[in-house]
Amino acid sequence: MPKGKVRVLIVDDSASVRQILQTILNDDPDIEVMATASDPFVAARRLQDELPDVMILDLEMPRMDGMTFLRKIMAQRPIPVIICSSLTEEGSNVMFEAFEAGAVDIVPKPKIDTRQALFECSTRLRDAVKSAARARVRPRTERREIEKKLTADAIIPPPVQGKVRPTTERIVCIGASTGGTEALNDVLEMLPPHCPPILIVQHMPAGFTAAFARRLDTVCQIRVKEAEDGEPALPGCAYIAPGARHMLLQRIGLRYQIAIKDGPPVSRHRPSVDVLFRSAAQHAGANALGVIMTGMGDDGARGMLEMRKLGASTRAQDEESCVVFGMPKEAIAHGGVEKVVSLHHIPREIMLWYQAGHVAVAG
Repeated sequence: MPKGKVRVLIVDDSASVRQILQTILNDDPDIEVMATASDPFVAARRLQDELPDVMILDLEMPRMDGMTFLRKIMAQRPIPVIICSSLTEEGSNVMFEAFEAGAVDIVPKPKIDTRQALFECSTRLRDAVKSAARARVRPRTERREIEKKLTADAIIPPPVQGKVRPTTERIVCIGASTGGTEALNDVLEMLPPHCPPILIVQHMPAGFTAAFARRLDTVCQIRVKEAEDGEPALPGCAYIAPGARHMLLQRIGLRYQIAIKDGPPVSRHRPSVDVLFRSAAQHAGANALGVIMTGMGDDGARGMLEMRKLGASTRAQDEESCVVFGMPKEAIAHGGVEKVVSLHHIPREIMLWYQAGHVAVAG
């Protein structure tokens, strides 16, 4: 995070939207709007004089659309960019195109540009700006009040040592946030069809996770889908937690089953990695592998420590390959991480761990 205030450039063709976004951000003592621009050409001239810490970019603008400008920025002078646009509606492929082009986060803009509608997304926008300011961006070729921070206790009781029933089935649980959409793509597309079942919490708004799962399913050898309450967790499948709902691992006999629950945000997130990891500690114990990946904050750190205390193996993505080394760093600091690995080594780690379990059972 930059020393002092996070300096932001807002690029949007609507004068009223620029004013409201500027007010929202300047109300946070850690953020300062350094300038606004009505289109990419005005923004480009401003960037010649000074680079912001974060740029907020609309997609629908005159003279040059925001996606084209994003690709040019990431190819020439990479900076953290947040897309704030009504085009990133539920199920839209535009969101994934923006992530592929280099955006670090998406904040959907209400279709009706009213003051009340925009202010409702104020907390989300401020958090996104602070997270983006910590993001590690690399060149790409052109192609309200803070809620009380709850723990997983709000959703599921703490695991108890010695209460995990034995099973030979192995399962993987993954948590990610900022930068996670592309990182998960890199991991899942390298896994073979005979991989263990994988449960994934990616911090993402409601309505986007189904489209995200469908997109991954088209590029992966394994099946990828949005998780449903009560369905079994099967080998060769990855399950994405639905946006705005918690996902838990349960056991029915010796079989794993997915539970989808409502409830308050945990570690300020819903779905929460802490909730998934705690349920894995409780119901899988030593037969679980926990993986914490790129993202800001500490969601997953406590749950990963609980997993490790009950015998699970744990991995964290290394700083060099993270967009934001927040969640892995916190998990390491809490003592829950057994091994730190590069993003590109995570698929190999998953399969080595899975195969070692089969060898142990055979022996």
